[in-house]
Amino acid sequence: MDDALLMVVLRWVHITAGVMWLGLLYFFNVVQVPAMRAATAEGPAGAQAIAKHVAPRALAWFRWASVATVLAGFAMLGPLTPHVLMLRPGYAALGAGVWLGLAMFFNVWAFLWPQQKKALGLVEATPEARAKARRLALLVSRVNLALSFPMLFLMSSSYLLHRPLAAG
Repeated sequence: MDDALLMVVLRWVHITAGVMWLGLLYFFNVVQVPAMRAATAEGPAGAQAIAKHVAPRALAWFRWASVATVLAGFAMLGPLTPHVLMLRPGYAALGAGVWLGLAMFFNVWAFLWPQQKKALGLVEATPEARAKARRLALLVSRVNLALSFPMLFLMSSSYLLHRPLAAG
């Protein structure tokens, strides 16, 4: 495959997976959390249906979209990765966006998913542990929501701020 075509494919995968990842992040925070509260207020059956049928499927797409986004992003960077990660001149905006994205990725896999498994009853947990897990998952999700805005700004504007190393 020609290098230009490969870059187009990688960019397409990165953007598409990123849209899926962030779209689900926004869905969880803007739609599902209030819907769970409303469903719980109407009776446990509605909230249980969301927790059993919608949340696990959406969370699977959410987690794996984060993996595809990060892998495609690093594949696109290729040999520029050290310059970007070290925030070298000309790459600082993109690098800051990458670091925010990596923090979000880490939050998904190290904090959010373990708590969501407890909160949804996918693993054994006491009612107290499930309640605590729901609260922690919400907090981590809100942190990722907050991080997504500067991350998107830096990623989407970095090409305007980018100066190749040779020009610097």
